[in-house]
Amino acid sequence: MTQEANSTATDSSAVDMMLDEADSSSLARRGFIKGGLGVAGFAAASAILAACGDDEEAPAPAAAPDGEAATTTTAAAAPTTTASDTVAVTAQGPEIEWEMATSWPTALVTLFGSAQYFARRVGELTGGRFVINARPAGEIVGGLEVLQTVRDLGVEMGHTASYYYVGISPVQQFGTAVPFGLNQRQQNAWLYGTFDNDGRRSGIDLLNEFYAEEHGIITFPGGATGCQMGGWFTNEINTVDDLNGLKMRIPGLAGRVLENLGGEQVTLAGGEILQAIQTGAIDGAEFVGPTDDLILGLNEFQGDLFYYHPGWWEPGTALEVQISLDRWNELPPAYQAAVQAAAADANMRTMATYDVLNQRDLQTVKGFAQIREFSPELMAAFKAETENVLDSVAAEDENFARILGPWREFRDGISEWHGLAERSFLSQQTQV
Repeated sequence: MTQEANSTATDSSAVDMMLDEADSSSLARRGFIKGGLGVAGFAAASAILAACGDDEEAPAPAAAPDGEAATTTTAAAAPTTTASDTVAVTAQGPEIEWEMATSWPTALVTLFGSAQYFARRVGELTGGRFVINARPAGEIVGGLEVLQTVRDLGVEMGHTASYYYVGISPVQQFGTAVPFGLNQRQQNAWLYGTFDNDGRRSGIDLLNEFYAEEHGIITFPGGATGCQMGGWFTNEINTVDDLNGLKMRIPGLAGRVLENLGGEQVTLAGGEILQAIQTGAIDGAEFVGPTDDLILGLNEFQGDLFYYHPGWWEPGTALEVQISLDRWNELPPAYQAAVQAAAADANMRTMATYDVLNQRDLQTVKGFAQIREFSPELMAAFKAETENVLDSVAAEDENFARILGPWREFRDGISEWHGLAERSFLSQQTQV
């Protein structure tokens, strides 16, 4: 990495300071998993978290009509309770210590910091009784082996990107980002708040149904990067012909799109990219955006550098907290609520941190690389081939097809809505 690039690497204490201002939030889950929390159940469990440090036993929740959250008479459960009040209590519950494998080297202070922040928040929300040790990639298992290790009970939980595992099942793509899919705000809307045709299930629920059956795990969004950059190249990429023979580090189903257009997909964990550049194993690479790309040394290709945008395969990228379902079902409801709240908190704060850091480090990149937009010809080809790949995968995989239908319906609807006020405002904002 160049000295200039090194100057952009943010130390973890600075990231911690930004993340440390967080307030916790949480969302409901379906009850198909033992101990899972519906809307009423999650509200009640949140009240348990807020009240569990009281010296006296909290009174039982008052009865409530079906579909409504139960209420309590404790001050901690009142609407005026703040997040800081919740963090300050001392939890009553078992002392538990879990290991969490991650896909991130410690150098990636925002991604690994997201896992650390999640673990710290769980500890705060449980009065220090539920300890989670976040481990960097390679300390327990490699960066692309997290899901398998959680599934096989090698560790209790993991922090990773689900699309690293499309080789196990293409459904994994939906947990992170689908090419030409949803931006970060839209991805969160699909995961947390949208419903499929039966009027009951959010994106998280659809995924967790599959994860429970396929892997014996449950997952929650636990970090976000926003729309990513399109990668580093030493030659201009203007036409489809320019993709012929191009060996590129690119994840998930986007690699199949690239290969169908003449390129070659290379799948690497973030910490392995620099070595691949130095040995000439790849001709192009992408990871996230200016901050992480400089930390990992993606700018170390020899010769002229072209930094392309957008990363059409990752318009809004979600990270996952993955937990063994057996271990999840052993947790007290209040600890489950703490995990959900901490994951949602980390999801929001990680995105905020990237927005702070990337705009700063973009200025460094502008000093030595040519920033280019993929040509209309290329974008049209990428988009058309993406739809072909999605259709072909759905034809081969019933589970993928079951999620693709409602996902596409949501994508088309939200794109129309955001194409009105949001797009017109952003087009004017960039002209200022």
